[in-house]
Amino acid sequence: MARILIVDDSPTEIRKISTILKDNKHEVITADNGADGVAVARSEQPDLILMDVVMPGLNGFQATRQLSRASETADIPVVIVTTKDQETDRVWGTRQGAKGYLVKPVDEGNLVRTITELLG
Repeated sequence: MARILIVDDSPTEIRKISTILKDNKHEVITADNGADGVAVARSEQPDLILMDVVMPGLNGFQATRQLSRASETADIPVVIVTTKDQETDRVWGTRQGAKGYLVKPVDEGNLVRTITELLG
């Protein structure tokens, strides 16, 4: 069982993804914006972070960059989970430090497979 942080400003998305994670025996932590996501990641040290991109204030790309460059969170894999499905978005997410990229609506099989691959 992994501790997974979901960072998303949509309560509906948090609920959907949380259900999938809990059904697969993971512990869920949530934050509803990028700045809080960074703060929660620092304090809680989750095993993996699922990061939305389009959020008010600090967006998911900016939050991912902060997390991947800070020594205390650099080892936590971040998976971008977004409606943005252009190749340029995928490349940009990777450049910010994301280890995975999933497009909403998230397929349960792809989500579970990505988490398993990243956490071994």
